[in-house]
Parts: sequence; C-alpha cells; structure tokens
Amino acid sequence: MNSQTIKLYDENAYGTEFTAKVLHCEKADSRENLYAVTLDRTLFFPEEGGQTPDRGVLILLNEDDLEKLKGEADNLFINDARKIEVLDVQIKNDSICHYLEEELPEGSTIYGKIDWEHRFSNMQQHSGEHVFSGIVNSRFGYDNVGFHLSDSVVTMDYSGQLTEEELKNIEKSVNRAIYENREIRAWYPAENELSEINYRSKKELSGAVRIVEVDGYDVCACCAPHVKRTGEIGILKVINSQNYKGGTRVSILCGFRALEYFYNEHAMIQKLAGEMSTGIENVPAQFKKQQEEMSELKRKLSESCEKLLLKEAESLPENSQNACLFTDGDIDPNVIRRVVNSLVEKRGGYCGIFFGSDKDGYRFIIGSGAGLNSNAVLAELRKNYEVRGGGKPAMVQGSIEGASAQDISSVF
Repeated sequence: MNSQTIKLYDENAYGTEFTAKVLHCEKADSRENLYAVTLDRTLFFPEEGGQTPDRGVLILLNEDDLEKLKGEADNLFINDARKIEVLDVQIKNDSICHYLEEELPEGSTIYGKIDWEHRFSNMQQHSGEHVFSGIVNSRFGYDNVGFHLSDSVVTMDYSGQLTEEELKNIEKSVNRAIYENREIRAWYPAENELSEINYRSKKELSGAVRIVEVDGYDVCACCAPHVKRTGEIGILKVINSQNYKGGTRVSILCGFRALEYFYNEHAMIQKLAGEMSTGIENVPAQFKKQQEEMSELKRKLSESCEKLLLKEAESLPENSQNACLFTDGDIDPNVIRRVVNSLVEKRGGYCGIFFGSDKDGYRFIIGSGAGLNSNAVLAELRKNYEVRGGGKPAMVQGSIEGASAQDISSVF
C-alpha cells in the first residue's frame, strides 16, 4: 500500500529533526525480521539517483513527549534506549519506506533525526560531482552516463576519453569554482519554464523535474540534497581514473572525505620516509634506488643458486640416466628451468628439480630427453600422491603434497 511522502529534504537540505505520522507499518517482504514504515513526511533521503540513503533514528513519541512539543521545547530529551535505527530508506512511486527492526503503530507520531555528518558529507560529494560533470560537459561535450555515491567514494562514468593532464586541469577548475563560493540553487520549475532550460539529464524525465543549478558551471536534473554554495564543498580531489566501456571512469573525494584521504596519504608517506631515513621529498628517489639495489641482489642470488644447483648436479652418480635434485627456499623458476635443461642435455632420461620440504610439499620442474614425455612422470607420481600441474612433453611443472624426498627419488 503506497502513499506519497512529503520530502522535507527538498524544502530544507540542512534540516536534521522532524516529526511525522506513521501511515503504514508492515513486515518487509524481502527483508527478514524488518518492518517497512511509511511516514506522511520525512527528512530521510532514500537511495536514489546513484546515492546511498541517509542514516539516523526514529523515536515513537508518548503523550508527555507530545505535550512538550506543543510547548515548542527547544530540545526534546529522548533516552537512547528508545531510539530505533533506520537501517535503510527506499523510494517507489514517491512513497518513501523506512526499514526498522521494530514495529510502529499506524497513526502514531514519531520524532526523526538524521545523521547530519553523513548527510553533509553526501551533500559535499554530490555538489562536487555536479561542478566536475558540468565542466566536463561544457569543455569536452561528454555526458555523465553513470554515477555512484557510496559511503566511501564517488565514481562517475563519462562518454569520452579524458587524459591524465585533462583530468588535472578539470580538478583545478573545480577547486577554483569552490573558492569562488558560487550559489547552488535547487527548485522545481513550472512546465513552461522547464522547456526553456537547457539542463543535463541521464534519461528522459516526466512530471515534476527538480533542477539543481551551480551558478556559472552546471544545470542538471537531480533529486538529491545539495549544499547552498560551492565553498561548502571544501575541496575536490581526483583519486583514480581508468578507461571504461569506451569512456572514462573517474573516482573523486570531496570535503571532509578528501581531507581524511590526505591525512592517510601523508601519514603513509611520513612512515615510509622514516623507515628510509630520509625526507618526504626524497621518498621517490630513495624508493627507486632501493628497487634497483633489490634487483641487483636478486640477480646475484639467482646466479649463486644456479651455480650451486649445477655443482650438486655434477655430484649425482654418472651412470644414472634419470635424476632429481632437492632444494629448499624460493628460487627463481628461470634458474630451475636452465638447470633442468642442463641435466637433460647431459643425461637424457627424466630430470627434475624439487624445491620445498617434506612437511610443506614441493614445487617442481621436470624435463625429459628426446622421445620421452615428462607427463609420464606426473602420471606415476599421481598413483600415490596429490599432484597438480602439467605441461608439454619436453617440460612440466607443478606441485606435490604428501611425498617425501625419498619417495620422489624412488619414482625417478
């Protein structure tokens, strides 16, 4: 049963508290142990237009509470134990449904309070997105064809390709608009007025259309709450971009979320600088130097491992055609392949190197001489042990568990 809900957030995006009548309350169809509650009016913005819903609480008012409200009490004290958390808010046919864990009597009066910190954060993000998308549209002609405002990040999908340098310039322009503190106006124009407005929209709209205008930067159809002036957005930062379905997917953060991002990023760089015993400005150069040193050490280690394995190979009985070596540690597979090829070249038959331990299992590379198939060794090992892997007749690789070095040697 649906009834239209008065959208108080349309009248005042900055409102945080309200009273309302419970029109309907019933068990939610698809949500176990939850009740779907419809009010005659609400400040709770539902999940709509790619944006997550508001958070907050509802409180069932008793007669004493109602008397206090008649007296226009500035602050209605409500015990925390009486607060019912609003777990989700959805909209269908202009009827807004609040999902709760408790039932509310139909016809009763409730007091509602939204989580202002969460609401204002969403307002900052959404208003920032409008400025960003408006600049993209006016500068490049690309449409915003996808939008998602979660509780952690904002993503927008644009219909054309944007380079890293272009995104950097757009970001600067958005922040310039923020510093200019331009007015943001939201209203429902009359039908004859709407036909004269050139506005952005992802789809064809009918009925009453709410327009959000950022002075000098954007005009767009939108149902969400917005800040009154661009200065309240605080700052906008592009944190990621990628090619997506022939266009560009851009992720941004605004306001307090962007500030938190900078806090975390700065703390991470400070920690790296401390561990490297250098200044923040020297971290990239120091990191590159350490990477080069690590690459050189890995190269030398690989050379040493290869020499050691070749020496061990030389110590194997000369009259044994099939041979295998065992080693522990994490060795470069390229080294293992070269040593296996060397063994096969000198001995023929089946030659393998197993690296690991009896306890943890072994990884292996096995090669074979002309006319032989290395997969035959795997087939023999699989008769008694758990073996994964495979390959071409000349060489196979994989892992084995439950077999000791002695067990594997006996197969060879």
